[in-house]
Amino acid sequence: MSCSSCCAAAAASSPPVVLARPRVRFTASCSTRTDQKVLFLGSKRFPQIPHTPSSRASSRLSRREIVESIISSFTGSASSEAPKKMETSDVVLVTGATGGVGRRVVDVLRKKGLPVRVLARNEDKARSMLGPDVDLIIGDVTKEDTLDPKLFKGIKKVVNAVSVIVGPKEGDTPDRQKYKQGIKFFEPEIKGPSPEMVEYIGMQNLINAIKNSVGLSEGKLLFGLKGNLSGKIVWGALDDVVMGGVSESAFQILPTGSETGGPTGLFKGTVSTSNNGGFTSIRTKNFTVPEDLSAYDGIELRVKGDGRRYKLIIRTSYEWDTVGYTASFDTTKGEWQSVKLPFSSLRPVFRARTMTDAPPFDASNITSLQLMFSKFEYDGKLNPTFTEGPFELPFSSIRAYINEPITPRFVHVSSAGVTRPERPGLDLSKQPPAVRLNKELGSILTYKLKGEDLIRESGIPYTIVRPCALTEEPAGADLIFDQGDNITGKISREEVALICVAALASPNAVGKTLEVKSTVPFSEPYVIDPSNPPPEKDYEVYFKELKEGITGKEALEATPA
Repeated sequence: MSCSSCCAAAAASSPPVVLARPRVRFTASCSTRTDQKVLFLGSKRFPQIPHTPSSRASSRLSRREIVESIISSFTGSASSEAPKKMETSDVVLVTGATGGVGRRVVDVLRKKGLPVRVLARNEDKARSMLGPDVDLIIGDVTKEDTLDPKLFKGIKKVVNAVSVIVGPKEGDTPDRQKYKQGIKFFEPEIKGPSPEMVEYIGMQNLINAIKNSVGLSEGKLLFGLKGNLSGKIVWGALDDVVMGGVSESAFQILPTGSETGGPTGLFKGTVSTSNNGGFTSIRTKNFTVPEDLSAYDGIELRVKGDGRRYKLIIRTSYEWDTVGYTASFDTTKGEWQSVKLPFSSLRPVFRARTMTDAPPFDASNITSLQLMFSKFEYDGKLNPTFTEGPFELPFSSIRAYINEPITPRFVHVSSAGVTRPERPGLDLSKQPPAVRLNKELGSILTYKLKGEDLIRESGIPYTIVRPCALTEEPAGADLIFDQGDNITGKISREEVALICVAALASPNAVGKTLEVKSTVPFSEPYVIDPSNPPPEKDYEVYFKELKEGITGKEALEATPA
């Protein structure tokens, strides 16, 4: 690579290296710069950039040629072609997909045209039941080593219909006819792994496997100084000295500089256009493992503005001289503000030019971050807020965020009655069999409740659906939604599947736990008149009436709902 090429590359995409003397003297060949040093942050050290001209002839360029090459990179004409749009994936994972509720969830999602991936233990059974072309992960929630998080890449939402298997002690028909009649009609026992393994340990394993893919309500913190003065990532300065300029910047930690009096990061420096300079920046060392932010919609910075326009540059490659996905943001002088930069707004930029042929931004493979204050915008345009001299930009956090309104990323099918076995003063003789036989069935409801609590504590946006006794009847009956874990009755598996899929799209379902049953008594079968089918339900009407924080545990803890 020629000297002009290597210097121009360093101007936009070099690793976080600062020169000990910013006013370095340029020579015809980069290889003659011997006074370059690295910046130390604690025990971290950024490596030097190797400069190796491809030939002696190519390195013999005048200072004028070098500078003209670099400046042309920043001031070239704008591209008329729009950059490629970022691609997104909204795959829904269905676990327990060969069960009574799970396979119906798959069917509802397919009818809506949504991409589905299923988790199943038995490949032959899954393909026989769901089709030979089903997008399939072979795994078992009770076996952590079968749930490699890489298998769940691209998944945005989950419907978990995994449940411990309960069957008749005396056995069942091949198509489980006794089971489908309901636990009221046979003497039950646990078949296969215990409730603890399925409902509790299995839930832990599943959450660990999908957590990075589906995201957290509060976002993912990339940089923050709460209780950790070193921060999560390491910053180094990268300034226009690579162009012969004299600007200089630094990253510092202010122990009491945040809006709450705690520590904060500080991007500061002095920028000058002397010697054809005009930019300063701080850049992170490449992450040891790329950050997967595919579950999120953008980056949010908490900054104290100074009235200037800055840039955030995100890279998705470990190469230094490469495209940076860039967004500019304005600040308000003297005010702490949250700046949200959607991934969809990022511009692929290389040496201050928009690259229309760059690959779409890959949020699953983020390798470094960079903050920049520059005279230049993109494609020959200038920063309207640029002024020479000192500047300071305190920033207390950088996090990935999910767009609001947030919808559930994890819908879990549990069971009515999970809080009742230990509820004081409850007449068990009037309760469903699972409540009466909780201990005999391996504390099935106790572990279902523990599994629910893992979801609530995970930080994932969730909905927990607790159906009453499940039946093979069609959907369509009038419903009763309740909270507090008090109702008994029956409900169609098909109806539960419809409720789960509706919850995935409803901001009003986030953070809510609900019980649901049909208004039709157990003693009356529910059938549909084909000539007069029931109207399609708007489940949003029910979701709006539900409250967050009501689980039925209030009765156990003697606290009001």
